[in-house]
Amino acid sequence: MPENTKNFGAYMDKTLKIIKWNYLRAFKKLEVDFTAEQWVILDELYRKGGISQTELANSSFKDAPTVSRIIDLLSKKKLVQRERFDNDRRRYQVFLTEKGKADYEKALPAVHKLREQGWQQLSDKDYETYLRIMNQIFKNFE
Repeated sequence: MPENTKNFGAYMDKTLKIIKWNYLRAFKKLEVDFTAEQWVILDELYRKGGISQTELANSSFKDAPTVSRIIDLLSKKKLVQRERFDNDRRRYQVFLTEKGKADYEKALPAVHKLREQGWQQLSDKDYETYLRIMNQIFKNFE
């Protein structure tokens, strides 16, 4: 293997694991029953309302089978519900339930705190650089 190969994947994996662990710990402390991965879907639904699973997959950067599995789990927890589109009986819109909205709003301050914690001692310029680098790595593998 060439010596100049950057092992950025290991750093990304290590960082993502500690972020997810902190989210899970915060959610458990608040007694809300979802994971960091499920939070992404809840967040999209809270901000956008009833959208299709395809739109949800696109906006959350997850593949359709993963989104379907997450929605199934959230539905069992009574946090989301599916409703058929009026004009297309084959497709579903996904909505937060009242419990889903309440649990989301209960967790939101903790999420804001975690985001602030993660970005301590970093600037807006750092964030722009981070996004540029992450987008370039994504394009390199696309």
